[in-house]
Amino acid sequence: MATITIKEVTDHLESIAPRVYQEGYDNSGLLTGDPQAEVKGILVTLDCIESIVDEAIAAKCNVIVAHHPILFRGLKKLTGQNYVERTLIKAIKNDIAIYAIHTNLDNMATGVNKRIADKIGLVNTKVLMPRPSTLMKLTTFVPRTNKDEIVAALHLAGAGNIGNYKNCSFQLVGEGTFQPNDLATPSVGKRGVLEKVSEVRVEMLFPEHLKTNVIRSLRQAHPYEEVAYYLHKLENENQEVGAGMVGDLKSPVELMAFLIGLKRTMNTACIRYTPPTVKHVKRVAVCGGAGSFLVSHAIAERADIFISADFKYHEFFDADAKIVIADIGHYESEQYTKDLLAEVLREKFTTFATTFSKTITNPISYL
Repeated sequence: MATITIKEVTDHLESIAPRVYQEGYDNSGLLTGDPQAEVKGILVTLDCIESIVDEAIAAKCNVIVAHHPILFRGLKKLTGQNYVERTLIKAIKNDIAIYAIHTNLDNMATGVNKRIADKIGLVNTKVLMPRPSTLMKLTTFVPRTNKDEIVAALHLAGAGNIGNYKNCSFQLVGEGTFQPNDLATPSVGKRGVLEKVSEVRVEMLFPEHLKTNVIRSLRQAHPYEEVAYYLHKLENENQEVGAGMVGDLKSPVELMAFLIGLKRTMNTACIRYTPPTVKHVKRVAVCGGAGSFLVSHAIAERADIFISADFKYHEFFDADAKIVIADIGHYESEQYTKDLLAEVLREKFTTFATTFSKTITNPISYL
């Protein structure tokens, strides 16, 4: 049976949530461990603290996949003086790799917020604050006779996906001219002779992080020795990447009934909420973790309620009688991220066990 390395696991996770989409303050990625080591078992958790490392040791898991990074800032010493240092020392001593997949997973349309939306029962969901300037446009020129195979190769590399549509492209037939010099080895035409070829101008959008793969696929599929293409970075919003999510309930629900159901669904002991501005809830915005920066976007989307966490006292005033803010707690809002990560790993890897941490890492208790 073939072994799976830690790098193969982290590569897969980063194909789901590329690290390029993490926030600037974040520290997602492999925090401890040898990327080439064999994976013997994975423990999935929301937070990685000492007790989680103990649990991984007991379960014979040498990889911990956590949502929150235990290491946020640079360390100048490792002496075990605080829980961060003690956690890292214990993991390193026991050859346990720690991998964090944080705001990059938050910012994916299929990530943390989609899981919350699904738990609540939202439909017609979309990213609440799409991220701009993460898309590129490829313009290239291909012989008509090779057009289909080249376009197929670009699609396979991830180009031409727009929202719920795939295999998207713009194509325009024209005439290309070129004259190979004496050092050229042309696949079409002869050295020193001006050649005219019926070509197709092909344009496709793709996420910027796929640039290397897209250009490599273009070069491999294209028959020409010199491939003509242009790349343009776009300011367009990327509907697949960004903060928060908004959607609709299948039918309106009375506000208090919705809040009671939300408390039960999200398994939270407390919901802090602002004065009611609606009698019924239909349109709902969500953000796992600290989401106060999205209140104005939720209002702009005409959401009846915004569900998130970590609101400070004065931030509740931002509701401004235009929306209901419901703070359900940080841990509570992201607890189902473990389910998402386990599903992603189990679907891809079957040669080792992926297990849930049994430890409740929530540092907050309620009376």
